[in-house]
Amino acid sequence: MATLLLRLAAPLQSWGADSKFETRKTNREPTKSGVIGLLAAALGLRRDDAAGLARLNGLHFAVRADREGSLLVDFHTANRLSERQQKENREKGKKPEAPYVTYRHYLQDAVFLVGLESEDTALLQELETALKHPVYPLYLGRRSCPPTLPLCLGIRAGKLLDTLRAEPLLVKQRNGAPLRIAADTDPADAAAVPRRDLAVSFSPIHRQYGFRPVREWNTNPPEMPGATEHDAMAELR
Repeated sequence: MATLLLRLAAPLQSWGADSKFETRKTNREPTKSGVIGLLAAALGLRRDDAAGLARLNGLHFAVRADREGSLLVDFHTANRLSERQQKENREKGKKPEAPYVTYRHYLQDAVFLVGLESEDTALLQELETALKHPVYPLYLGRRSCPPTLPLCLGIRAGKLLDTLRAEPLLVKQRNGAPLRIAADTDPADAAAVPRRDLAVSFSPIHRQYGFRPVREWNTNPPEMPGATEHDAMAELR
């Protein structure tokens, strides 16, 4: 068993699993469908490639939240009428229509460690190469959210949860609290919670998402190598 590790960090990320109408929300951590979409883009898969999607969905998935990030709510406005129609209405003395407003939620300054486990080491190696030389641009949930580097941390020998617990922190500063891990689990797990972020189809004609069982754990991974507390007054002593 082996695990491919990704570092998902950026000024903004957005992982929407519950986006309806005017409000586009984000989950607290990357969704499985979002990460699978990122892998598909790196490989250059077509949106209607059902076999390719099924192959990626077979990966066991987990996320460790090294820095949860804070919520940012942005808004966008759009006119319902074309410029020509607006001009005609003004000439007729009609009252202008109010713009259409949508809200988009983002995570600011979040850092996540993502693990993808498989017995198929060749698949993990293929994904590692693709992430370093992607066919299509990669982004963290939305096209306006490109990832910072490094994105791919490599392949580790070992099981998914063991690997995420053993991997050193990705951030230098932490408050000492345990980190949260959200991972695929067995449907029979009494602590499992269903999440609707399993991509059934990325087809632009009819996107479909299913449920997967998820369980959360807490962990205290080792500190980042060389991460010592900075003393701003040290040089003055």
